[in-house]
Amino acid sequence: MLKIYNTLSRKKEIFKLRRPGKVRKVNIFVCGPTCYDFSHIGHARTYIVFDMIAKYLREKGYNVFYLQNITDVDDKIIDRAIEEKIFWKDLSRRFEREYLKDMKALNVNSVTKYARATAHIKEIISQVKRLLRKSFAYQIKDGIYYDISKFRDYGKLSRRTVLQAEDAISRIDEAKEKRNKGDFCLWKFSRLHEPSWPSLFGRGRPGWHIEDTAITEKYFGSRYDIHGGARDLIFPHHEAEIAQMEALSGKKPLVKYWLHTGFLTVKGQKMAKSLGNFITIKDFLKKYSARVLRFFVLKTHYRSPIDYSEKEIEQVKRQL
Repeated sequence: MLKIYNTLSRKKEIFKLRRPGKVRKVNIFVCGPTCYDFSHIGHARTYIVFDMIAKYLREKGYNVFYLQNITDVDDKIIDRAIEEKIFWKDLSRRFEREYLKDMKALNVNSVTKYARATAHIKEIISQVKRLLRKSFAYQIKDGIYYDISKFRDYGKLSRRTVLQAEDAISRIDEAKEKRNKGDFCLWKFSRLHEPSWPSLFGRGRPGWHIEDTAITEKYFGSRYDIHGGARDLIFPHHEAEIAQMEALSGKKPLVKYWLHTGFLTVKGQKMAKSLGNFITIKDFLKKYSARVLRFFVLKTHYRSPIDYSEKEIEQVKRQL
């Protein structure tokens, strides 16, 4: 009997297929990279864990469709492209290639489909249009926003509200005209020299959260089995996905099992580019093998934090 800890219920649950049948189909979605820089070993932890989960389920006879998105248009990508004075698409394609090289080097080879955000603009626009029609979204000067006050269950995954202090660093859009503090952008109207696509509500580009539900709806429909990612994506990103898709479909839950990995830390602090305490996958693999990183990650429970140190890595190396 397989049991899974579900972030939504905060307890272990017996794993049962959302749609039982002879095919034993399991649909898994995991948030992929934002392609503006090299991925670090903190990111690698999540991808190694879900690679192991997908492989384990296949070994047990499940027919796993593992879907991962590629965020190839985003504020960070645009800012980095301006900084480097190159075309945004050239930058995002470069780091997409680097990410896929890293995954190949780490033997992360269980993903069925990688889906770029820019390949799903039609689906994104359709979802924004439907949210407007259902009055879950509204338009202001800089874009189309989701009105969280219209979705009663907002906060059910993270068990928090948008009034908490940490919202200041949670990547929630801060337009002054928003109806509610936690309202997030679905469609950003175009600004000079930024990538944009035509739509009924004006030229623009997708917000951060809408690409995921547009992609999963295309491949899985309105509900599916497992959604994974790092724990820092629970709010606001995964909370927003629930709000978007459940508002669109009227069906609950969007996902049967939510799984989140713990942080990789350095001296107790989360490994992050913003803190400058990261090691890229590329640099790690210059010194150690992929087997060392995989064993280092998988020997600890996936929800527990792991503190990185050279001493610990050397110990792992000796154990192999």
